Amino acid sequence: MKRKESSITFLLMMFLFIACSSPQEKHPGVPDDAIDPAVMENPATASGSQNGKVPQFEFQDTVHDFGKIIDGEKVSFAFRFKNVGNGDLIIRAANGSCGCTVPEWPKDPIKPGGTGIINVTFDSEGREGMQHKSVTLISNTIPNTKELKITAEVQKAK
Repeated sequence: MKRKESSITFLLMMFLFIACSSPQEKHPGVPDDAIDPAVMENPATASGSQNGKVPQFEFQDTVHDFGKIIDGEKVSFAFRFKNVGNGDLIIRAANGSCGCTVPEWPKDPIKPGGTGIINVTFDSEGREGMQHKSVTLISNTIPNTKELKITAEVQKAK
């Protein structure tokens, strides 16, 4: 009986060891060229304390209106920002609200006092009428998301 208990205990320990040591899967929605979230340090902890090095976005604009554009036109806007915090700012991902809104963002950390640009391109092909789109940035700031918005009135091509 003791041998059976030992065998069960051994198998259970092996199962736990294998389950705990398996490699982590890649986070869904994270582009291949984005910084791995596992290497990002989140300055907030469960206790609410911080390590003192908190990055912070300061955007010149978070909303841009392209005005009236013609169906099929591609327009872009550069959202300029500065890291006014005291830690390196890392943007893990930038996600457009649809496939017609494509963001480009800096992949390298932005040092305190450093600046960067989030370039957002909107493709109006097949999108008549008033359009409201957004780009959500995921970063190591508090809070860890920031939303940029664009609008345009797409008019039918003549």
